[in-house]
Amino acid sequence: MSPNPRRDFLRCSLAAAGVVGLAAAPSHAIDPIRRQGRSLLKLSLAAYSFRQALNLTRKPPTMTMDGFIDLAASMPFEAVELTEYYFPETGTRYLAGLKGRATRLGLDVSGTAIRTDFCFTDGTRLKQQIDHCKRWVEHTSRLGGKTIRIFGGTVVKGDTEERVRRQCIDAMQECSDYAGQFGIYLALENHGGITGTSEQMLALVRAVKSNWFGVNLDTGNFRTKNPYADLERLAPYAVVVQIKTEISREGRKPEEADLKRKIQMLRTANYRGYVVLEYEAAEDAKTAVPRYARVLREMCG
Repeated sequence: MSPNPRRDFLRCSLAAAGVVGLAAAPSHAIDPIRRQGRSLLKLSLAAYSFRQALNLTRKPPTMTMDGFIDLAASMPFEAVELTEYYFPETGTRYLAGLKGRATRLGLDVSGTAIRTDFCFTDGTRLKQQIDHCKRWVEHTSRLGGKTIRIFGGTVVKGDTEERVRRQCIDAMQECSDYAGQFGIYLALENHGGITGTSEQMLALVRAVKSNWFGVNLDTGNFRTKNPYADLERLAPYAVVVQIKTEISREGRKPEEADLKRKIQMLRTANYRGYVVLEYEAAEDAKTAVPRYARVLREMCG
């Protein structure tokens, strides 16, 4: 067996998965990813962009997952990211149908996105979160996904971030080891709470000793004085990127993002993988997403 399975995997296996040309140092903890070849940006669309239409609390919702995949195929995307909130079921036949539909339309399933919280003090609730993540690793595998987006969670009143951080690291370690059995990357998003700053993110990311763990770089979620600088710090650890059309600085309202700067940041980090448009701005997604798809297609090449 190779002494460094992560290196072998990153150099070989992901070449067919769209997260190609990666290499890494020994896995005592995750290091910035050293990527072979030139930056390669593949464009994907997040189901969350159409969250109002896909909302399952509507009876019926105005868009189905099948409809979302069809819509993505009508625009210059290479893949779709499927968000757990909009799955009416997760049976094997249903998942196979989604995978088949994407394949027939020439789309990959870049990955899935789920909600997790590893900060619960109650052991039973924590185990439920871990089990939920593992189930979605299996679902993601059946869909042909490459990554699964997770959240860290929020420290509850009366607890300490130091204790919760250790708990989160252990939980993510367990889930990452499980994900590795399916060839899937667990991707931690910068999403407020215990992952609200680049420092908090790096404290978690650098501590997980797994070959199957990295960052889901959400380019709109840092609400700091200099969010671009924070994104640049995390970009070397990214295994998937969610591109937002707005950015929020500390104490200010959201403003139009400098998409060229965001894309250049990824190229500077020599990122190779999926850039997932996750649209959240006020304009109707039906008109905004096609326009941003064309803009990003030109920028990504």
